[in-house]
Amino acid sequence: MPQPTAYLDALKMLARRELSEAQVRSRLARRGHQDADILTAVARLKSERAIDDARVAEAIARAQISMKGRGRLRVLREIERAGIALHTARRTVDEAFSSIDDSALIAAAARKRLRGRGSVATDRDLGKLYRYLVRQGFEPDRVMAHLRTLRSDAGTDD
Repeated sequence: MPQPTAYLDALKMLARRELSEAQVRSRLARRGHQDADILTAVARLKSERAIDDARVAEAIARAQISMKGRGRLRVLREIERAGIALHTARRTVDEAFSSIDDSALIAAAARKRLRGRGSVATDRDLGKLYRYLVRQGFEPDRVMAHLRTLRSDAGTDD
């Protein structure tokens, strides 16, 4: 049985989901393809626009924001983890967040984490929520501003 070429293996991978150039290279190398074959396959796929890092970055950003409710910093980190160049990642994140209200996104993430509770009862819970939101990629100063509103809302209920 003939060995599948790097190009065909890459096409099969890309048929399942969008991958960055770095991801395709890595996966082909793990499958035992030679460097020269990988280089040729990637060049051909790029010329056919089957591999497009900007398109992959946009897809990651959309999924991270809309489905997972992640913040700017986490989205940037996820795009970089896919092996996409920093300048492309930053441009994509700036474009993706240009029409998004960061405060509303933080509020939605906090509501999801609080599971229906409208406020935070203790300082310990406040700390947990803060750490969670920062891990989700929201800027610490914006998280603190939102948490202050939660605490002040809790204080008005007493």
